Amino acid sequence: MNKKFRCLLVSLIFTAMWNGTTIQAQAPHPERIYLSGTGIDNTKTWDFFCSAGQNSGKWKKIEVPCNWELQGFGEYTYGRWYTIKGQRPSDETGTYRYKFDAPKSWAGQRVKIFFDGVMTDAEIMINGKPAGEMHQGGFYRFNYDITELLNLGKKNQLEVKVAKESANRSINAAERKADWWLFGGIYRPVWLEVLPQVHMEHFVLNADHHGKLQTAVDMAGDAKGHEIIVSVRSLKDGKTVYTSNGQTTITHPINNSDKEQMISGEWASIIPWSTENPNLYVAKLELKNPEGKIVQTRETRIGFRTVEFFPQDGVYLNGTKLVVKGINRHSFSVDGGRTTSAALSRMDALLIKEMNMNAVRSHYPPDEHFLDMCDSLGLVYMDELAGWQNGYDSKVGAKLVKEMIERDVNHPCIILWSNGNEGGWNTQTDPLFAQYDRLQKRHMVHPWADFNDLDTHHYPTYLTGVARFTNGYKVFMPTEFMHAMYDQGGGAGLRDFWDRWCTNPLFAGGFIWVYCDEAPKRSDKGGILDSDKSNAPDGVVGPRREKEGSYYAIRAQ
Repeated sequence: MNKKFRCLLVSLIFTAMWNGTTIQAQAPHPERIYLSGTGIDNTKTWDFFCSAGQNSGKWKKIEVPCNWELQGFGEYTYGRWYTIKGQRPSDETGTYRYKFDAPKSWAGQRVKIFFDGVMTDAEIMINGKPAGEMHQGGFYRFNYDITELLNLGKKNQLEVKVAKESANRSINAAERKADWWLFGGIYRPVWLEVLPQVHMEHFVLNADHHGKLQTAVDMAGDAKGHEIIVSVRSLKDGKTVYTSNGQTTITHPINNSDKEQMISGEWASIIPWSTENPNLYVAKLELKNPEGKIVQTRETRIGFRTVEFFPQDGVYLNGTKLVVKGINRHSFSVDGGRTTSAALSRMDALLIKEMNMNAVRSHYPPDEHFLDMCDSLGLVYMDELAGWQNGYDSKVGAKLVKEMIERDVNHPCIILWSNGNEGGWNTQTDPLFAQYDRLQKRHMVHPWADFNDLDTHHYPTYLTGVARFTNGYKVFMPTEFMHAMYDQGGGAGLRDFWDRWCTNPLFAGGFIWVYCDEAPKRSDKGGILDSDKSNAPDGVVGPRREKEGSYYAIRAQ
């Protein structure tokens, strides 16, 4: 970490602590056994073979997680511009290998392997045998049950074959014909989880601002005769929260073999989560077997809050109308490409809050730890399925919607879902958002379109906004405006736009484009920072989060 970055980070953390803000970079995950590192500041060394470009044709060492270009392999390509220039994007493949222990104590349990993000097609082999079908889509968490493939008590070999260019044309259209850098490789963490034969596979929570907590738990195996015990404690002081009838837990006996188990309870004296007061709690779910032994424990942070959308009115948080003051943000680091870290997520969230903003959007699901920081600091988030002007086909799109929502559904910061960008939506997948967000059913939008009672028109002129308010009746929330290319527009004229828009009750806020310049360190060009000329220098902060003029203008306005 360079001196400037470190000093700024320490200053921001001190400022937040001085103001009484609880800094929680990432919820703990004791159930995970990491095979990789956890971010660009914490990596593990694997074996790697690249098919073309830099350092290709021979086995070498690579750090995981990280995009392989930033480790000196393959070739760099900037997005959609290759189609304009009539050039093909770089399409090298990479093979990763890593050996890990599987102790005999795992006998009788299920073992799953998780990948938090691989670009773009991934084939997983354990001891030379496929773990399952190829996974396609670069921005999503996926997993396989590898129990039957392991050699317990011995070293086991993981092999991951990664194709940067997908075999699925719709994935290339949605993710790679896009206005951003195209990278390859395992760029988010990889881990194992060891589970009992009967276990809680997935759970969905809805904690409202009155203290009601609904829990839907999906069980793996026949759980009849088991019990689920739910408790809540304050993250701030660790104190147990009592139910409305004075109990410390809610016990749910499982009297049937249904996959879904529904649990509901009221918790007393809770403090709601909001952007100004992001109070967090920890919900603990314990699974007790028929013999009375706790066989599985899951903990997740929650915020008691209620999100609602009303046509011809707007987005409400805890019964109060919300005007989002937002910015768009890519997952990006100079040294890792799309690989970031909890420390960088913390820095970004604090810088965004310092601009007096309260909302963030991206073109794809962000790192898990960035959502954790939004939860901690009170930033609301629009979570988006990738699709930059082109959508996924219905088969792969359905899988990716499920993967995105299952990972992110319990974050209190998420107030809206988004299906693609600027025409990059497949309307056949629209109903799936409510299906997988089954308890909250948060509103879903098509950014750039007037859709689902929310007008998200991109880059409206001053008069465009006025005309929409004068002649329209839809809630207006531009998901991109005030483009900051070479720092020319992020803050220029913002006061005129914002003051005029705020005079109309249909205005629900907007998202400036974009947070940071996207200039990776080129391993093939002596370490220069490259924004591909005018394609990626459109941030209100620089690639290392240097504050530019727009940063101060936005903060002041």
